[in-house]
Order: sequence, then C-alpha cells, then structure tokens
Amino acid sequence: MRRPAALFTLLLLLAGCTSAPDDKPESGKRWQPRPGVAWQWQLSGRLDTSVDVPVYDIDGFDRSKATVTALHDKGRKVICYISTGAWEDFRPDAKKFPKPVLGKGNGWKGERWLDIRRTDVLEPLMATRLDMCRAKGFDAVEPDNMDGYQNDTGFPLKPADQLRYNRLVAELAHDRGMSVGLKNDLAQIPALASDFDFAVNEQCAQYGECDTLKPFIKANKAVFHVEYELPTSRFCPDSRRLKLSSLLKKPELGAWRKSC
Repeated sequence: MRRPAALFTLLLLLAGCTSAPDDKPESGKRWQPRPGVAWQWQLSGRLDTSVDVPVYDIDGFDRSKATVTALHDKGRKVICYISTGAWEDFRPDAKKFPKPVLGKGNGWKGERWLDIRRTDVLEPLMATRLDMCRAKGFDAVEPDNMDGYQNDTGFPLKPADQLRYNRLVAELAHDRGMSVGLKNDLAQIPALASDFDFAVNEQCAQYGECDTLKPFIKANKAVFHVEYELPTSRFCPDSRRLKLSSLLKKPELGAWRKSC
C-alpha cells in the first residue's frame, strides 16, 4: 500500500543517478530479477512505454495483453500489479467479494482491508486474478497490501495469519510460472525472503528501514524501491551501496520518475 505523502506539495530537490543492468535468467526457469536492475513503476495515466529500462511494473487490470506484448517486444520484463490484501470497489470483480471479508478502509478511496484468514473465500478470487496476469503474458506479480496484520483492518489478524496468506499468494503465482514480489511487510522478511523472488518497498529511506531488505540482496534478488518525499541526493548513495533499484516517484505513480 502506498503511504500517503504528507509533504507532497513541497518542491523536491532532484539529482540524477544511474541504474544497473538486469541479469538474464536461465532458460526454462522463472524470471529472477537481480539486485540493481533498472525499472519503471506506473499505475496511473497514459502508459509511457519509452522509458529505457529492462523492467516495467504496471496495473494488471488496466493494461491489456497487447500492451504486455509490446513491452516484451522491446525486450522488457513486465510485472502485474494487483491488490491481494485489500478490496477495491472500482475493479470488475468487486461484487464477487462477500461483505463479511471486507474490513475497514485502508486510507485509499474505494479500498477496504480483506480478512486474509478467510482463504476459503480469497484463494479462488486471487487465483482468478493471477490467471488474468498469466493470460496477459506478465512475467511476475506485485501483490499489494501484504501487511494487513500491522494495520487497523477491523479483523484480529495475527503475524501467523499474514505469513500463511503471503505464502499462499506466492504459491499461486509460482504455480502459474510467474515470479512474485513481497510488498513492504518488512518485519516478516526473514521468514518470507525465501518464498519470494524479489521485494517491492516504499519509503524505506524516509523511515530508516532499508537495511531490513538486505536478505533479498544477499540472496541475489532485486529490491524495487521508491521514495516520494526525499530528494534523490538523500537516498541514492545508500541505494547504490545496498544495490537497491531505487526511484523517486510522485504518489499517484504516473509516468514521471527519477532514478538512482
């Protein structure tokens, strides 16, 4: 879940920085993005396919198979963004979620936390979403809202509930031949790093949390990282040291970006 940008109206002091190339996976295996690979994350607005990077992370519902194919034709890997831990009233499958699994709002308009304990209900719904990602040709999945147990969801979620659910999501993605990233959920990285192929993190530099992502880097797995409020001069030096794939983005996650 994107953290609200309290200082969004401030002018950000921007400094350019460079990105490392991707490593090509062995034939026949799931794609494994490596530390430092450059990427673009765009979830809103008209998709800009001209950014010269090896990895794109885009919305799974909003983008078509033709778009994924076009990105592949340019030699890019493509990640499918979907929410697995929160309900969104604007998605085409919204009415398929029964009311008992819908909790409190998560801070974003039209979104509510899900009762991740109810895997009997959520597993088939998420499997269908991942089938969509696979059918469109995505290489990987970014499942969002994977840390409900740390939030006021309206349900008495425990760390064990989150571990079970996150591993279920990872298994569903792997069963479909796609890689999968752990979104935020920093406290459970030691337990989950082996279950996921990469990490996606928001604002670890702002909150002094980037060192907690080291297990992914040590395992030669990429960490796709964004900041919203810090200038690149404040986080890029550490990002290079840690081999994070870091971007400065605006909170709406349009095409605009500054990379490290």
